[in-house]
This record gives sequence, C-alpha cells and structure tokens, in this order.
Amino acid sequence: MAEQVTMNQDGTAAIESDGVRRRDFINIAAVSFAGVGGATVLIPLITQMAPSKDVLAQASTEVDVSAVEPGQAIKTVWRKQPMFIRNLTPAEIDAANKVDVGSLRDPQTLAERTLEGKTNWLVTLGVCTHLGCVPLGAAQGEVKGEFGGYFCPCHGSHYDTAARIRKGPAPTNLVVPEYEFLSDTVIKIG
Repeated sequence: MAEQVTMNQDGTAAIESDGVRRRDFINIAAVSFAGVGGATVLIPLITQMAPSKDVLAQASTEVDVSAVEPGQAIKTVWRKQPMFIRNLTPAEIDAANKVDVGSLRDPQTLAERTLEGKTNWLVTLGVCTHLGCVPLGAAQGEVKGEFGGYFCPCHGSHYDTAARIRKGPAPTNLVVPEYEFLSDTVIKIG
C-alpha cells in the first residue's frame, strides 16, 4: 500500500492512502451485518404469508360426474364453498339460448358460462351474489325459482337454467370458477 504525504492549505501534513482504510472496512462490515440481519427478519415474515399446506390442498378438486343424468345437479365443496354442477337437458339449453342477452342484468350467454363442446355441463359457485346465501335448486325436489334454475330463499333472487340472475336483488350471475374436464366424466375445479 503506497502512502503519500501532502500539505494542506493551512500548512498541515495529510497522509493519503491508495488502499482500504480502517473506516472503510468498518463501514463495509456494518452494512453487511445489517443486510444479514434484515434478511434474517424478512425471510420468516414473508414465509409466514404463504398459504398453508391445507389451503394449497384445497386449491383444486376433482369431481366424478358420471352418475349425473341430464336434468340433475349435484352439490360439492371447493375451498369451503358450495359448488353446483348441473347436467343441462336439451330443453334447458334451448331455454337459456332463447333469452335476449341484452335484457339481462349481467349479460352472458350460455356459451360464455360453459366450456366449448361441453355446453350441457354448467359449473357454478353455489353462493348467491347478493349476500352469500346458498340458493336452492341443485337437489331433487328443491324450488328452482320462476326460471327453472336456482332460487335464493334469503331475499328471493331467481336464476335461470344458465345460473344467470333474472329477478331479485342479486347484482350478478352465479360465479363460474375456472375448471376443466380431465376426462369425459371427471371435472377439475380450480
């Protein structure tokens, strides 16, 4: 390490060094220590915000629909929420397709609510979009409302065969989650 002696303007001598001074080393060590300490605090904080294993296990579910006949619906559970899976009859499909979409509060066609090639299978979240009650109409003998789909007994929302809001206080249609067919008879939701 080369040192030079120079004179300041006031006549005092100053020693300049080309290498790392002791103060530089202390600054580098302090910043490094603070960085390691910060990482030690942040890693557990960020890790605890990740979803737990039981939540990840519920991220998707598979449902066998081989026993569901046309005109029938089943209830299942996904993410602790009720799900309705309905096998629509040709008459229910025709009734849903005949509705003027422009007259609906939440305009959607049946094709937008089902998968291409599987328009007879309607998969919806079984929660009324008004205040979160569970509508009737999925089980045998339950009231299906004025439009043959679902009826919410809490405040009187009526849904049609495509689970679209037609009457009552619900602002939107029943929610269609992300789903896919793994085979002709198995649906994966989520």
